[in-house]
Amino acid sequence: MTSAGEATPPAARQPESAGPDAARPSGIHGHHPSSGRTFPLALGALGIVFGDIGTSPLYAMQTVFSIEHNTVRATRSDVLGVISMVLWSITLVVSMKYVSLAMRADNDGEGGILALVALLRRHLQGTRRLAAVMAMGLLGAALFYGDAVITPAISVLSAIEGLEVANPTLVDLVLPIALVVLSGLFVIQRWGTGVVGKAFGPVMVLWFTVLAMLGLPHIVANPLILQAISPTYAFMFVAQHPFIAFVAMGGVVLTITGAEALYADMGHFGARSIRLSWYVVVFPALAVNYLGQGAMILADPSAVSNPFFLLAPSWAALPLVLLATVATVIASQAVISGAFSVSRQAVRLGMLPRLAVRHTSREEGGQIYVPVINWILFVGVLVLTAAFRSSSRLAAAYGLAVTGTLLLTSALFLLLARYVWQVQTWKLVVYILLVVAVELTFLGANLTKIVNGGWLPLVIAALVVAIMTTFRRGTDALHAEERDLEGPLQLFLKVVRDHPELVRRVPGVAVFPHPNATTTPLALRANADFNHVVHEQVILVQIVNENVPHIRHVDRVEVDDLGDATDGFVHVKVHVGFTDSQDIPTGLALAVGTSRALDVDLDQAHYFLSVLTVQATGHRGLRTWRKRLYAWMYHNAANRTEVFHLPPERTIVMGAHIEL
Repeated sequence: MTSAGEATPPAARQPESAGPDAARPSGIHGHHPSSGRTFPLALGALGIVFGDIGTSPLYAMQTVFSIEHNTVRATRSDVLGVISMVLWSITLVVSMKYVSLAMRADNDGEGGILALVALLRRHLQGTRRLAAVMAMGLLGAALFYGDAVITPAISVLSAIEGLEVANPTLVDLVLPIALVVLSGLFVIQRWGTGVVGKAFGPVMVLWFTVLAMLGLPHIVANPLILQAISPTYAFMFVAQHPFIAFVAMGGVVLTITGAEALYADMGHFGARSIRLSWYVVVFPALAVNYLGQGAMILADPSAVSNPFFLLAPSWAALPLVLLATVATVIASQAVISGAFSVSRQAVRLGMLPRLAVRHTSREEGGQIYVPVINWILFVGVLVLTAAFRSSSRLAAAYGLAVTGTLLLTSALFLLLARYVWQVQTWKLVVYILLVVAVELTFLGANLTKIVNGGWLPLVIAALVVAIMTTFRRGTDALHAEERDLEGPLQLFLKVVRDHPELVRRVPGVAVFPHPNATTTPLALRANADFNHVVHEQVILVQIVNENVPHIRHVDRVEVDDLGDATDGFVHVKVHVGFTDSQDIPTGLALAVGTSRALDVDLDQAHYFLSVLTVQATGHRGLRTWRKRLYAWMYHNAANRTEVFHLPPERTIVMGAHIEL
């Protein structure tokens, strides 16, 4: 894993140790973008949030009418039925489920399936329910990572394959160009979604304008396609050709790819900005383009070979390929930034080790960059692109990752609505009939494609589940051992106070970063057990991460004398916002003088980090390969010395050896 101390972009990045959330003191609330920033954020959202779903027209219709779906024909009833299913799938799943409903379920401004898990964990009672919620969240997050690997590959390949339409002799250049474009995409992630969004936003305004302009002339030329706006044509298609409609749904689901990324990216731009962009720009442009593709296919059935690029006149083919390539790079950004958000939430839920997280905006807490996730995705995307080599081969794999996540999100949302929001039963039934039924059909249609590539997201999900469950179980085992080693803090203080012959107090100030005030830091205990000394002034510091931009200095520290003030032991909580540094020396400087135990000179203080050495040689219940994997993850977590800005020349690392 990368260190939290890597060089960062110059716009004021502060690393975050994305550990479990601590209790929030009164008066500190979650962060939500201000209304005055709605329009700038809406433009940025076009460049980040909607890239994935906005480029679905490149390959969705081609997939539906491709050889794998040759039962779907370019007849009037089939085309009207397919386009009607597309429009109403977008309406029900994206507009109704995600934009209107799911985005109300935010966890301090963060969205995505793990935000639902965090909300349910906070409110649900019962071990079985919580276990089920954690299992669904874990699987949903795992499938989302599969989506994050597949999306950049299929999106960029589908755009550059337009070169074959413009000039068939360029077919051999498609793969090399795709690999170069994807490499550039992951390199620019370090500059942050805010900067990337501002650059991509105007491009996506042009992209959605072009989508509408491409579709509109064909609608005007063949207005019959407007009948597809009525849902009756979707129902008629299903009634007349149930098997054909079922097969078609396996391709129709590609029109809503990016819906989960839209929700996961909510923390980057806020619900208000995303809704504005969706209803004013994105949804109308998509509807017009899909209607235009349907109108063209009705007029010329041979256009099913590549309906998107054939919408354009021949002279515009190459410019359209260039614009589509840029747009698909942006499409990839949606799931990449979503993966950053999901990863941070997974860390907070104890599913992943502490990661280096860089905040890339001083205004929006959700705009983050996670280096290790970025480069893991980069390697996965390049391998996948080189292995599959074409968007049509990836299409079968794509749908299953999307539909699995859709259903899991719906299940968690229904639990939240029923047990937390106390929503009336009839409303839940309507949601199940309108949304869940459609998503179940999508899943069934894509299960038939497991052999043809649908296995890929399942393999990726299995790997992610193995990593997350290993880390969670390993952490539980480690904490059990660690608590035994640490022992109660009050008992340790009593021994120090009542038995000076066992532990000698020596001059100096010792600072121990520690996540709680109930157990004894291992470094403190090791100093007493092996050196038989404890410093005259001992400060235990707990960093509390708050989901607000900034904590005022007057509100930043809480001081608690541990026992008698004359004992020289004190516990300090340092509250930091997401733009505040986790600088322990600076935080302690604010607390100096607030207590008799804190009348100290911090320039002379020494910092003691408690560090465990984990060996996969013990007799705990984990399998050997899980122990080794956990030990590797634990030892490669972000470096706390750099996270806490401790002076290296006055920092001592002490701890213990644990066998799992």
